[in-house]
Amino acid sequence: MSRIRVTAILTAKEMRDARRNRWFLLYAVAFSVLALALSYLSLAGAARGGFAGLGRTTASLINLVLLVVPLMGLTLGAAGIAGERERGQLLYTLAQPISVGEYLLGKFAGLTASTFIALLIGFGVAALAIGRGSGGGGASVFASFLALTLLLAALSVSLGLMLSALVDRSSVATGLALFVWFGFVFLGDLGLMGTSLMLRFEARELLLAALVNPLQEFKLAAVVLLRGGLESLGPAGLYATRALGRGVLPLQVGLLILWTLVPLAIAWRVLRRRGAL
Repeated sequence: MSRIRVTAILTAKEMRDARRNRWFLLYAVAFSVLALALSYLSLAGAARGGFAGLGRTTASLINLVLLVVPLMGLTLGAAGIAGERERGQLLYTLAQPISVGEYLLGKFAGLTASTFIALLIGFGVAALAIGRGSGGGGASVFASFLALTLLLAALSVSLGLMLSALVDRSSVATGLALFVWFGFVFLGDLGLMGTSLMLRFEARELLLAALVNPLQEFKLAAVVLLRGGLESLGPAGLYATRALGRGVLPLQVGLLILWTLVPLAIAWRVLRRRGAL
């Protein structure tokens, strides 16, 4: 079989497995319900304040995405490789005429596609609910935010697969995924605020601290999409706007892509060395 066909078969298999994952289904349903609830709340606020429905909804969804999407992708990816190694399935799979690269790419594509479908359903429900009340205003901003969210989902799956490749048991991989998720969330706004007060960070140091956290990189890119600048984020935002200008958004997107590719490369290297052991 050609490499493309092998990868496609592995991708379809991963998508079927994801549909049978109860935690993944729970995350998908919870995200859709919360996105719908935020949409109606944003619509009610728009009716009183006069803001565009979709733009206001996108702003409301940022915090929801920062909490749910990384958790969904990390836990889904973390259970992928370690779980198969624990059951002996990885040994059987790699004994077939399949390269480590094809196996990893198929798993990444399948898990990412499953996450994409869940997010598209949630965002679709939100867009339909708000579109009726706003007349579709701000649709381009909403679509751009959706694309950015899909990139965050791919990044999270990639990190989960890296953690899964490093350990032998799915429970350990899942625990590490939850620890990484908590670390990224804790080192977000509240963590940066406390650290800056304690260490007396200047604007430049505060911005550099934010750029090493993929969740903060996503937030910076989302704020630029919504408001066209980072002035609303205070001194660090003003410094980033002056130092980077229009390069803020391309920089954040580039860093998010790097956060996606590097863990995949690490997972590939680990699997090449360890194989099914």
